[in-house]
Amino acid sequence: MSGQSTDPTAGAYSGTSRPAGGEVPAESALPAPAALTCPVEVPPEALRARASRTYERESRQVLEERLILEHLPLVRHIVQKVAAHISRPADVEDLISAGTLGLVRAARAYDPSRHTEFKTYAYIRIRGAVLDELRARSFAPSAVHGEIRRIRQAYERLTAERGSPPEMEDLARAAGLSLPRLYRTLERARTQQFLSIHGLSEDRPVLGSLVPADDGPGPEAEVERKELLEQLAHAIRELPRRDRLIILLYYERDLTMKEVAQVLGITESRVSQLHAAALFKLSMKLKGGREGPQ
Repeated sequence: MSGQSTDPTAGAYSGTSRPAGGEVPAESALPAPAALTCPVEVPPEALRARASRTYERESRQVLEERLILEHLPLVRHIVQKVAAHISRPADVEDLISAGTLGLVRAARAYDPSRHTEFKTYAYIRIRGAVLDELRARSFAPSAVHGEIRRIRQAYERLTAERGSPPEMEDLARAAGLSLPRLYRTLERARTQQFLSIHGLSEDRPVLGSLVPADDGPGPEAEVERKELLEQLAHAIRELPRRDRLIILLYYERDLTMKEVAQVLGITESRVSQLHAAALFKLSMKLKGGREGPQ
């Protein structure tokens, strides 16, 4: 068609002036592109080390994610056990969140060369995180605190007079309470005793000291830990047979109260009473063992 250029190179110089004479320069005449060069040559050893670090970092992330996903049910299990000790219901979701955070921290800090199997390590860290959350809450009203003091004073007085721990009926009379009221008070105060037996209470540091720190206990801490283990074992042996069995089934075998009730052939509410009383007795025995006679 007239008015349209048939020069196939016209587009290449669209908007620019053509070379003089209308000729297109040969490809060899065009300027050569700048050479792509690496300013610093990385030694092969450094490349291999960098690749190894990247692989280890990614492998560690995969391991942490796997540990967290595999042990998420452990968080709910621990929360369910701990929540059974709360006289007024706590926000379970908050406890699960705290426990999950403990699990994540356990996965990040876990070192197979320094710690036991991960489940044991994670159990300690999750439980600690949940108990820390509980410790920040207010549990028993002042009236209950007053009754607890009366029960403790009566227990110490009767033990000093008789040379052995009192029966619960005698303890109730000495504290000026009915037996059902005594059990009810111990159940309402169970959260205090539960936290105490895990070493989270300032006036009753007990079982928490049995768990070594992440970096491992020093020689003095290890000696104290062994002494506390001996005191604990002795205190458990001195419990009445049924109380001792409840403690072992609940803490060592990790059974729920319902499962303990099925094993013993009693009601779950009775297990709850005996469990609260056993925690109180252990707390008093270990307090006496650490502080001496009052």
